[in-house]
Amino acid sequence: MRVKIFLLFFFVTSSLISQQKFSKEFSLVTDNDLYVSTVKDQYYTNGLFLTYRYLSSNKGELSKKIFEIQIGHEIYTPYKSTVTTLAEHDRPFAGYLYANIGVIRAYKTQSILKTNLQLGVLGEDALGENLQNFIHDIYNFRRPFGWKYQIRNTLALNFDTEYIKALDIDDSKHYDINFMSKLRIGTIFNEVTGGFIGRIGFKELQPIDNSLAFNTHLNNDQTSFQRGIESFLYYKTSLTIVAYDATIQGSLFNSNSPVTYKPKSLRFDLELGLKFTSNRCNFGYAYHYHSNKLNNLRRDKGNDYGQIFFSYLFN
Repeated sequence: MRVKIFLLFFFVTSSLISQQKFSKEFSLVTDNDLYVSTVKDQYYTNGLFLTYRYLSSNKGELSKKIFEIQIGHEIYTPYKSTVTTLAEHDRPFAGYLYANIGVIRAYKTQSILKTNLQLGVLGEDALGENLQNFIHDIYNFRRPFGWKYQIRNTLALNFDTEYIKALDIDDSKHYDINFMSKLRIGTIFNEVTGGFIGRIGFKELQPIDNSLAFNTHLNNDQTSFQRGIESFLYYKTSLTIVAYDATIQGSLFNSNSPVTYKPKSLRFDLELGLKFTSNRCNFGYAYHYHSNKLNNLRRDKGNDYGQIFFSYLFN
């Protein structure tokens, strides 16, 4: 009886809150290879992203216009974090710390344009070694070695833009497919990506301009949407042409990093995940895989890691 009462209360409150409109959001995303394996600690090994989003009242021809401010941190290491000599490095240690300002423009034509400007630092001042030591101390892992050979400090200034277009949704509105393209230009990443994003809904899918899958789920009194209760699996698959990656090659402006390599020009990426809403909160988990970024990696079957997502909505 207690279980039945709890479930009734949960579904009633979830339904009521889903009909409210929330125009602001804080989200936390954490990436780590520990989320897929307790023995791997390699390549892209940790990411931490804290984001604040709010819905603009100025729409015009848009369905929605959402601004976001983000602090991000990424850590890259060789095939293991305890290498002690230069000969053991199959990719450089690198820490990347940045602030991001972005705009999400959701159009009534079921398309989305995202633009982002990142400003930060790649290198010692990004405190990659400090954060990895802290994480290893929490889990009682061995402290990493080799950070003295990391990519040297370089200014990070990157502009990213992403375009998404809905292609098709089945009659039941439980399955869809969307085209995605992305361009990154700057001092850290220079690459172009194309691929597809698809959702498989346990409930009827929300349109792409009102979905957690695309960070377009914020609403206010000026939008025609209510907050939808969402629960879906999703996939994202893409190919990327890489022109430059400073986390591997070091600064564009000098060659003072002790360990650098040339990345592969083509990369395959796959993301499989689950996201769902609950009251004012959103949750998600994703598995990420990408093919090798370099030719000389000791572990030549690509790299994978997990991602945990949480956000809280408010007015």
